[in-house]
Amino acid sequence: MKDRTFAFRISEQDYRLLRSKATRGKVTMTDLILHSVKDKEIVVVQGLPEAMAEMKALGRNLNRLTTLCNMGRITCPRLDNVQRDFAALLVQICALGGEGR
Repeated sequence: MKDRTFAFRISEQDYRLLRSKATRGKVTMTDLILHSVKDKEIVVVQGLPEAMAEMKALGRNLNRLTTLCNMGRITCPRLDNVQRDFAALLVQICALGGEGR
């Protein structure tokens, strides 16, 4: 028996996607959502948001260097530090994935 109401906000694009999948599957949107989330394990990886923020910062720096190179303002930047930092961060992220299991 369904005796609770739960409302949430989503984008128009996500709403159309949900409605399309429910129609295709010949189920209600509620049943589609419930079927999607039931019996799914939630894995929380401590430290991942911080590591991902650092990864994004490295990506932004690399994009800036690329833009400056394309503009001709710098030539042949040294990327040794970026490569080293990226490799260390990747090792850290891989290690995080093994901790929660």
